[in-house]
Amino acid sequence: MAKKLTLVETITEKSNQHEFQGTRPLRRLLGEDDRRGIPTHFIWISGEQEALAEDGFMSWSNVRKGKPRAAEYHLYYSGNTVTELMQPGDMLFLALQRDGSILVVITPSGTIQNQLVWLFGIEEQAEFGFTFQEIDGNNNAELDFAARYILDELGIEPEEPEADQLDSLIEKFGLAFPTTRIFSELARSSLPEVSAADDPDRALIDWMDREEQLFRRLERRIVAARIGDGFRMPDGADVDGFLSFSLSVQNRRKARAGQALENHLEAVFGAQGIRYVRGAETENRNKPDFLFPGQQEYRDPDFPAARLTMLGAKSTLKDRWRQVLSEAVRIEDKHLLTLEPGVSENQTDEMQAKKLQLIVPQRLHTTYRLTQQAWLMDVASFLSVVRDRQDG
Repeated sequence: MAKKLTLVETITEKSNQHEFQGTRPLRRLLGEDDRRGIPTHFIWISGEQEALAEDGFMSWSNVRKGKPRAAEYHLYYSGNTVTELMQPGDMLFLALQRDGSILVVITPSGTIQNQLVWLFGIEEQAEFGFTFQEIDGNNNAELDFAARYILDELGIEPEEPEADQLDSLIEKFGLAFPTTRIFSELARSSLPEVSAADDPDRALIDWMDREEQLFRRLERRIVAARIGDGFRMPDGADVDGFLSFSLSVQNRRKARAGQALENHLEAVFGAQGIRYVRGAETENRNKPDFLFPGQQEYRDPDFPAARLTMLGAKSTLKDRWRQVLSEAVRIEDKHLLTLEPGVSENQTDEMQAKKLQLIVPQRLHTTYRLTQQAWLMDVASFLSVVRDRQDG
């Protein structure tokens, strides 16, 4: 369920009730019987800083039980660092999990909120009432790279239905990560039916999704083995060692995702017969991810700037997209490709104002608002632009 928070539902000097009113949709979710101390995991996430999470509880009760007046249900929540951050107008996502516990996610307006609205298939509304959405096999969002990215932001590890097949592909690596290029090649070779020459948008998403699956399976093995070895020292637990290992896991995930995207883009350009250079140096030692047709043409003052193209490639944006604006001075209109779903309108409006065209694979366009979709470019359209410029 989802709703926008009102003032009385947040913790302020004017309101300290710690409750959400039990509307009819909440009764559909939690039933008619009182429930005390429901285990609850609270998450606050904005996309602009690290997410906060804390365990607590919620209680569901009919405050008019035994009275002649109509039932009035309230959902009480325990105060914690997450609920203290809630502001009127923030979106509350409340999910009943399979084990009977509750997941509460609070997010202000912006990219993360757009992503969660899309992931859970909820129609965002201007009103403040709860919107109910039942998740079953008929309306699950496809767990491709985009959905996995959002779940990862929430700290949720999705089930992997093809585990046996994936394990057979990574068996040869044992308990060591191969280079990202080798992993990318394995991901592409395991999907022979996917053709970047015929459908570059689908190929890019399918390849990234498969590599992410393979990486997570191998990571699970390596992490399990390291935990099995323990983090102990003669005088107690090796806390610093555990924290360092945990941080290295997170950093590896982020770094490899960006490298994998560039690897698969190279494969797309090759299949499409596009001339390019990866990591060519322009002014002030800047290195755009891709330069078309190449560095030699870029440095030739007689080569028309209108026939040059640059592409930044970022699996996720955050606020890093502004980095590409200074990476190729000769090219006024720049391009940036991302796999991040539902980027906020504020960010895409700023991109348009700064002459930066956002490219998103076609399958992810539905995660954006209709007003944004009219402006977005897909991979095939970008390739068409590059080809036209290269052909003069």
